[in-house]
Amino acid sequence: MSEITTATYQVAGMTCQHCVNAVTGELDALPVVQSVEVDLESGSVTVTSDGPLDLSTVREAVEEAGYELV
Repeated sequence: MSEITTATYQVAGMTCQHCVNAVTGELDALPVVQSVEVDLESGSVTVTSDGPLDLSTVREAVEEAGYELV
């Protein structure tokens, strides 16, 4: 049984709803991710998943969306 994990990351470069959709889409596509919440104002992204995510996996997904994990 997996342990539900929530982690918050800072993402640079998000300025609009399109940015939110792009980052959410890439992170949500990861197999263990249950939900993604983006706070555009602060640049934070909170990911809830079935167990901890590897930081490099999160970084790759954010970069695939066109943004930078800080």
